Amino acid sequence: MTSPDPLPRLVEPLVADPANAAVLTDFDGTLSRIVDRPGDARPLEGARDVLGALAQAFGRVGVISGRPAVFLREHLGAPHVRLVGLYGLEWIDDDGGVVTHPDAAPWRDVVDGVVANARDHGPDGVLVEHKPLSVTFHYRENPDREAAARSWAEAEAARTGLVSHPARMSYELRPPVDRDKGTAVEEQAAGLGAACFVGDDRGDLAAFDALDRLRAKDVDTLRVAVRSAEAPAELLERADVLVDGPGGALDLLRSLADAVSRASRQ
Repeated sequence: MTSPDPLPRLVEPLVADPANAAVLTDFDGTLSRIVDRPGDARPLEGARDVLGALAQAFGRVGVISGRPAVFLREHLGAPHVRLVGLYGLEWIDDDGGVVTHPDAAPWRDVVDGVVANARDHGPDGVLVEHKPLSVTFHYRENPDREAAARSWAEAEAARTGLVSHPARMSYELRPPVDRDKGTAVEEQAAGLGAACFVGDDRGDLAAFDALDRLRAKDVDTLRVAVRSAEAPAELLERADVLVDGPGGALDLLRSLADAVSRASRQ
């Protein structure tokens, strides 16, 4: 006998009262496929439209990403979709402008210096990605350079006071500011009765932590992990729902929008 699909039961708290619910998602590996060079990443076809449809149905809808806020605005901007970049260090305001967290802004020159140093003296085979308030050292194109990327990131962190964060085939240096995807999730879900987050990488564990804290306060929560060969085992183990790849994530988000639309017609 085939077991009944548990998804309708799990999403029921979200669709039962959508105006009182938040739907939040990551970008890389969730709304986009993973690519060798980060600048080539683009959202799946239809992702912007799905976010727009969700924003018309739910109380809050947002993308919380390690990408710069301007990147999110360019590729995913839609009315009433909240865009939070650089793990909460910046976001797009209601007028479409970029707002930088005041504790992070003074670190911009430090990050610029690390980028210049890496491009002049950094390890060969490691791609340097300069973001406004962070820098990421990628070794995806050269996996054998993982140790070199880690060593360089750790040395630069010790030299500058930035903090090194391991990520998907990369190491990222960010300001020592108490911000992550978890704090962003809690802010976006504040005052609501239900919230979900969809993610695929180590940085999304903080978002799951936030959902756990919200659940302890009687908020209905849903943790969705995007399954892939590179997804952290802990993320997959903690998820309430697993989906296959970005296509599966987009299908789930589309199903949420469709469920609310159907309910409104009944």
